[in-house]
Amino acid sequence: MSTLADTASRTDLLNRLKRAEGQLRGIQRMIEEGQPCLDIASQMAAVRKALDSTYVRMTVCFMQQELQSRLHLDDQGEGELGTLLDEVQVLLGKVR
Repeated sequence: MSTLADTASRTDLLNRLKRAEGQLRGIQRMIEEGQPCLDIASQMAAVRKALDSTYVRMTVCFMQQELQSRLHLDDQGEGELGTLLDEVQVLLGKVR
């Protein structure tokens, strides 16, 4: 399996993961400080959603990269593919 070649996509994914990492640290602090379970659970749900969103984004980036490479698209085809994959990303985001 290939890796993500697009630097902007890699940067976007890493930034999303760093945000989730910060949220996890916050949850650890909340537990250490004895915060209410409902508040902790709410933050855990937010981290899960962030990770799910990152996974969907990574999948769509991979699909775009592979399809562009294998289909040898021109500029118009790449634009149409990008539009289609944006719609796929929205649809996948609603599955969670």
